[in-house]
Amino acid sequence: MTVTVTYYCPHCGALAELERDAYLADKAVTPYPFEGWTYANPDEEYEESEGVRFVCGDETLKRGEEGCGESFYLSFVKYENGRELDPRQPTERVELRDRPGPRSPGGPRGPSGPTG
Repeated sequence: MTVTVTYYCPHCGALAELERDAYLADKAVTPYPFEGWTYANPDEEYEESEGVRFVCGDETLKRGEEGCGESFYLSFVKYENGRELDPRQPTERVELRDRPGPRSPGGPRGPSGPTG
């Protein structure tokens, strides 16, 4: 079963339409792609990708709409090992220091008391 779904361009608010299978679940529409996700054009086989890359002003715009020419991205819900991925979460943890302990003397100091 296919449905026609309407999306707002996050840059200018123009409406784009996409006819797609109803089973696909939308995650987000953003002005940027999610890191590590693959995007197809609306006229390609996007069911195997993780989202769709629109160009505001192309043939996907609703009749009467004018676009800004900027790209925006529809991301589908994505699972890994049975868990839904949140693309806004960092993919790896970064350790900023190699050992616990007090800050070095040259580091930032906390607030000081009244001087007066």
